[in-house]
Amino acid sequence: MISVLPGEVKARSMQIPLETLEKLEIYQHVTKSLPARAVRASAWLVLLPPKGRRIDWTDHPQGERFRRRLRGRDEPRIRTELDDEAGTPVLLARMDGKRATAFDRLTQLREHLDALLEQRHTGLLIDVSRLDPEAGKEAARAALLAVFARIAPLPKLTKEKTPGWRLRDVHLWGPAERIDVESLRLEALGNHLARWLTALPANRLFPDDYRRLAARLAKREGWEYRFMGTPQLKRLGAGAFLAVCQGSRRPGNGIVHLRYRPRRRRNVRRLALVGKGICFDTGGVNLKTARYMHGMHEDMEGSAVALGTFLALARRRPPFAIDAWLAVAENVIGPEAYRPNEVVTACNGTHIEVIHTDAEGRMVLADTLALASREKPDLLIDYATLTGACVYALSTRMSGVFTPDESLQQDALEAGRESGERVWPFPMEADFDEALKSEVADVKQCLLEGEADHILAARFLKRFVEDGVPWLHLDMAAGNHKGGLAHIPTDVTGFGV
Repeated sequence: MISVLPGEVKARSMQIPLETLEKLEIYQHVTKSLPARAVRASAWLVLLPPKGRRIDWTDHPQGERFRRRLRGRDEPRIRTELDDEAGTPVLLARMDGKRATAFDRLTQLREHLDALLEQRHTGLLIDVSRLDPEAGKEAARAALLAVFARIAPLPKLTKEKTPGWRLRDVHLWGPAERIDVESLRLEALGNHLARWLTALPANRLFPDDYRRLAARLAKREGWEYRFMGTPQLKRLGAGAFLAVCQGSRRPGNGIVHLRYRPRRRRNVRRLALVGKGICFDTGGVNLKTARYMHGMHEDMEGSAVALGTFLALARRRPPFAIDAWLAVAENVIGPEAYRPNEVVTACNGTHIEVIHTDAEGRMVLADTLALASREKPDLLIDYATLTGACVYALSTRMSGVFTPDESLQQDALEAGRESGERVWPFPMEADFDEALKSEVADVKQCLLEGEADHILAARFLKRFVEDGVPWLHLDMAAGNHKGGLAHIPTDVTGFGV
């Protein structure tokens, strides 16, 4: 349990309940017969082949009962129960042969669990024994990810204590071989951390709260931690970052730098993760209207995804080094807030003409990317809820990827297809830079017209990445999707972990 205790907040309201996923027991049964402890699970999810395919019920303990229940029925999901004292609920759920992508599979498993799993259930049997070996393995993986995502609690501050999930153990029966459960658990833990942080109310995660939470998490996990606040950023000449946070009177605006290093430290490859961490975005002097300001406590989701990814990777103890750079700040209005038509200087010497104070994300990322890329990582990835233009282009079902490296672009597309977190590439041609030419500085921050702003933002950020550093920018249009996305059941998706 990780606790952060700002003076005005009670301890219990700032605890991240990671142990919910850490303590869930997963049992894999590769035997032909179903063990007694799996039979006693308080809910059964039985996954079946697509409609029209014959189901072999040989050796299944409930084969005849299920065969009768399915006779003459073609619904994708049929609810029944066992003939036992508890009347154990069973969902006979067909996999859809026309929805065969990873995204489709994860979505189906979320929908199946929605129809079956309740908070009172203490044990769950996932039966894939009637599926082909490869289909059974993929369905089992998707089901576990959907279970992890479903039971991971998010912040909820109510007078009455809300009941939590009672699920203690999950039994997998049917995969021909064991699956890597712990890798799935770590992926889910990272996503849970990202969603939990993003869902915190605006007055529960100020920049200093965030900084201290990262410090305590680093201490618990054995990571290296340092924080570059206003004095350090001034010495580094990080004028783009400082411009954004100069209107804030709260402490904690700055860059959190976390480091994981393997035991063998010489000649290891290095991964750098950068995240936009605007804890609240009013728009600054160019103030947002109520409609567009609502929900801006989620503008730090990019940094939460970077932190969640860092946690998931570092717990694997990989043989490569990992750095996380979290650009933590708030963009507020006040007498000291930065204004349009100012010119500020980033730490790499680039002079930036400020056009719109609500384009603050690219400002804090500019200095953070410059500092991260100075260390010459073998791969640099940044995550940001950066532009509305990307949402207009893709909706909130997918996110945009930007990189000048075509090979890296293909890697990102393939990773999106395999994980179910779908991405789409956008052009990075150099002639887009003409739109950002300034009469008084090296570059304009953005345009007022908003034309192709997602592409112009990526071209702007590229100026702050050192030559020769492979770089991928993720514009997280899918960071919040109403009703959830793939296996994630909440609007906040934690997309990218």
